[in-house]
Amino acid sequence: MRAVLAVLLAALCFGTTGTAQALGPDADPVALGAARIAVGGLALAAVAAVVARRGRTGAAPAAGPGRPRGAAVTRTGRAVAVAVGAAGVLAYQPAFFLGTGRNGVAVGTVIALGSAPVVTGVLAWVLRRERPSAAWVLATALATAGVAVLGLAGPGDGGGGVDPVGVLGSLGAGAAYALYTLAGAALIDGGWTSTTSMGAVFGAAGAVSVPVLLVAGDGLLTTPAGLVQVAWLGLVTTTLAYVLFGYGLARLGAATVATLTLAEPLTATVLGLVVLHERLSPSTLVGLAVLAAGLVALTAGTRRHPRPSAPPTPTSAPTPRAR
Repeated sequence: MRAVLAVLLAALCFGTTGTAQALGPDADPVALGAARIAVGGLALAAVAAVVARRGRTGAAPAAGPGRPRGAAVTRTGRAVAVAVGAAGVLAYQPAFFLGTGRNGVAVGTVIALGSAPVVTGVLAWVLRRERPSAAWVLATALATAGVAVLGLAGPGDGGGGVDPVGVLGSLGAGAAYALYTLAGAALIDGGWTSTTSMGAVFGAAGAVSVPVLLVAGDGLLTTPAGLVQVAWLGLVTTTLAYVLFGYGLARLGAATVATLTLAEPLTATVLGLVVLHERLSPSTLVGLAVLAAGLVALTAGTRRHPRPSAPPTPTSAPTPRAR
């Protein structure tokens, strides 16, 4: 249950991303995304380095069932996973901000995160032989139906439909999310802890983001409001959120985690309604209710069928279970 709560808390942090973008300066999506990952990704890498130094959490466990054999294979597999995960992180940022910028925080977020669990679950089944549970199928069906209603509802004041370019951006963000979720799961399966895995993926993305930010930098981000915006997006919605996210990912299946993070569009929609005063239609409220039902179904299924424990890896901190 703690793993479920950690992922849900991470999703709450994620859900503030669009609102922070809307309340801050109207910066370029590429520059804002690069600034977020340059700050948050490098900070997350620093956290991972401290944890690894104190507990040697980056050490690989002994070979066993489900673990890669051979140091060369392990290093190659980890390098590929880090590269794929970092590419997903980098692609997610401008795509997500493009979607929310064109269609609003509520609609942009629900389209992005509504597509993510479906892509993640299918890829996890095909690439990792991680067959979704019955609870995941039910919860994802409910949650996907909910986000479909939310995404198609649009503004509640009779305005026009969604912007197609924004929809494509949000769908691209959902696919990118699936990539770095599965990359993080692969690193954990390869012997790394959740914090080390998230730190490696986001640290690599943060290192690449620095030169991108220097080229595409926006002067609005250096204003007091811009600095607050970048600090929140980097340290809260990235560093803190992904420490919690990785904790849950180490203990739950990638498909389950992806569905639980549908609490992000739920949070974003509520914030859009209450804080940004976006007017939502009755059908949007129905979508929220269906989405919430999916989250409840998945949480209940996880409590009834906890994942078995595996022998702990050498660390001074609580260790993840093998997946």
